Amino acid sequence: MADYGIVLMTASSHTEAESIAENLVTHKLAACVNILPNIKSFYFWDNKFCKDVEILLIAKIKTSDFKDIEKSVKEIHSYDVPEVILLPIEAGEKNYLEWIKQVTK
Repeated sequence: MADYGIVLMTASSHTEAESIAENLVTHKLAACVNILPNIKSFYFWDNKFCKDVEILLIAKIKTSDFKDIEKSVKEIHSYDVPEVILLPIEAGEKNYLEWIKQVTK
């Protein structure tokens, strides 16, 4: 597996998104978290079609921290089943990847 990755998460509100982002960065689980407001999500939940406005979070991480990130997000998140998806970074600018390494635990 790649040493670095991107974690995608959604939140129900801007307040929740900021809480997750701040928690991940201050605990050095993510080097950076971007918050993209007002995405539209279409999905099925409890056999019902849903259409909601959510907030997307994009975290840059060391993949070795993923389990801790997943645990942290589940503790904060309002959803029963929060989205916490790891995408590996196969290649990236050397200095940027080194920065991720330096600012995370």
